[in-house]
Amino acid sequence: MARSSDRKLSAEDRILWGKVARSVTPMPGKALEDEFDEPEEFAQLLDAPPPAPARPSDTQPSRQRHPDQPRPQHGIDLPTRTKLAKGRLPIEGKVDLHGLTQSEAHALLLSFLHRAHADGRRHVLVVTGKGSSLGSDGVLRRAVPAWFATPAFRGLVGGYEAASRRHGGGGAIYVRLRRAGGV
Repeated sequence: MARSSDRKLSAEDRILWGKVARSVTPMPGKALEDEFDEPEEFAQLLDAPPPAPARPSDTQPSRQRHPDQPRPQHGIDLPTRTKLAKGRLPIEGKVDLHGLTQSEAHALLLSFLHRAHADGRRHVLVVTGKGSSLGSDGVLRRAVPAWFATPAFRGLVGGYEAASRRHGGGGAIYVRLRRAGGV
């Protein structure tokens, strides 16, 4: 690593440092070194007022949704999640996807959710696992939330959230199923 005395400041850094240095009062017996010459265009940039913020309509996309686009996925509300985490609201089913390939896990999860939905269950637990390699998420841990946004799952899943530590933490997901009537 280069020592700070060996590094050269860029023109912009020198300009900025010069503005800072000129804004302070030197200690008694010390003089301000006048080595911070500002090129004219940088001085104009630094002294110019900040640009006006862009209007929200210019930077944000339209909120209107195309009929073919999926509705945004919502999580489970906090009171429900808290009750699930503390065991005050029963988890009515559980599926463990450990050790399965993505295609096996997809088929098993879809059939499990169809059965649970048909049985009128409301909250289930999907165990994906945390992944086997250090420092990376598991394949299923990343894939399952993406599957919930697909048309096959959208009619079944009303919301999902990461499970609490006692139910598997980052390796499990609480899923709220839609009501059988389509709500």
